[in-house]
Amino acid sequence: MTSTGLILKDVHLGIGGRTLLNGLSLEIAPGEIVTLMGESGSGKSSLIAYICGSLDAEFDVAGSITLEEQDIVSLPIERRRIGVMFQDDVLFAHMSVGENLAFAVPKGIGKAERQRRVDDALVEAELEGFAARDPATLSGGQKARVALMRALLAEPRAMLLDEPFSRLDATLRERVRNFAFTTIKRRNIPALLVTHDLQDKTDRVITLGTANN
Repeated sequence: MTSTGLILKDVHLGIGGRTLLNGLSLEIAPGEIVTLMGESGSGKSSLIAYICGSLDAEFDVAGSITLEEQDIVSLPIERRRIGVMFQDDVLFAHMSVGENLAFAVPKGIGKAERQRRVDDALVEAELEGFAARDPATLSGGQKARVALMRALLAEPRAMLLDEPFSRLDATLRERVRNFAFTTIKRRNIPALLVTHDLQDKTDRVITLGTANN
């Protein structure tokens, strides 16, 4: 497998003398989505926080994380360029849909190009004409698609999906899941999905034990 993807090597996570992860090693190639499954308390969300750089200092951590052959453990969160999609859409309530998307476009991009990228993202998400909409008026599936496109507009080098479909009903969950997977693969981005839902599984699935194992 290529070394230009997301690579975790011998990752240990613990808190208060309790071990959550004990020596996890994982390599995710560009365009590959790996599913990490486990019960509550097995360390899934803590691992997401460790990879993106938001893990609380109270955790005990060890192990390396490289992305595009760069060690990112010592980098601040903003320099890791990792997109995250959570259970909640976390859209900015005081911004329109278009403003939410434009906010994610990297600095230095001109106004016209920024608008083109926003328009293209809305078309790709099948939300053309939604730029002026208030996020509060969107359905759950529409919010999820906007959240994903906002994360991708930031040009992440990897994506982390923290049970992003769990709040959707079964039919909508399948549609949004398929959209997310297809979109991420099309961009050739390595992605890690953490979930406890068997329906969310991708081609490669890794199962964690509980925190007491």
